[in-house]
Amino acid sequence: MRSKFQALRTEKIPRGLRYMAGAALVFLHFPLLIVLLYAFTTERRTYQFPPPGLTTQWFGELLARVDFWNALGTSLQVALVATTLALLLGTLTAAALARSRFFGKESISLLFILPIAMPGIVTGIALRSGIRLFGIEFSYWTIVIGHATFCIVTVFNNVVARLRRTAYTQIEASMDLGATTFQTIRYVILPNIATALLAGGMLAFALSFDEVIVTTFTRGTEQTTLPIWMLAQLVRPRDRPVTNAAALVVIVITFIPILFAFRFTQDVSET
Repeated sequence: MRSKFQALRTEKIPRGLRYMAGAALVFLHFPLLIVLLYAFTTERRTYQFPPPGLTTQWFGELLARVDFWNALGTSLQVALVATTLALLLGTLTAAALARSRFFGKESISLLFILPIAMPGIVTGIALRSGIRLFGIEFSYWTIVIGHATFCIVTVFNNVVARLRRTAYTQIEASMDLGATTFQTIRYVILPNIATALLAGGMLAFALSFDEVIVTTFTRGTEQTTLPIWMLAQLVRPRDRPVTNAAALVVIVITFIPILFAFRFTQDVSET
């Protein structure tokens, strides 16, 4: 029944709108195909089309570079810690704002969304000014703080939407049956928001892993994430194929959590 409804809904979409959507998808993803193609080219210095040949040697050079592994490790650590902070703070904020009513609630919700709504350079400058104002040295932890500011938004939006769709009578019934607060959270609330947490966490990880602008403003001199490392490699013509290979690694690492997050959100919306 659901598949028939979806097919009927698809048939009602105007053909012109379908073509426009397809053209937009091609425009957005065509550069990724170019990166994929030139990650295997045999030409080192120039972008010749079509490529004179295909090879996988650049991945071997990439995997042999210690600076690549250091940058990749830093990116993974920052993304994991920032995602953990986002899950904790975003969930607590969503729980506080989902059903409560008080003066200024909408303004507070807007403040939580602003870091991801504003241009990255504005967020980066604001974070750098704030860090300097408090006299904090730029380090690994300042990068984590900078990433957590916009990662919180993805978790907050997913969890607050799920909490608003969750029947409050379930929580009341749990408390009426003698369950403690922690038991209610464990057996009632967490099962209801589990997929929202997973989707929000995966999106937060993907956003943090490939962030460039905020990292540029919040990192110290000794910290280099993978996107920053790739940016530095662009000025070295002999390393262009290696940089394309690294870009392909970033695409794969970020695509997987985004795909799972999309899948989980689709499953929830169809139930």
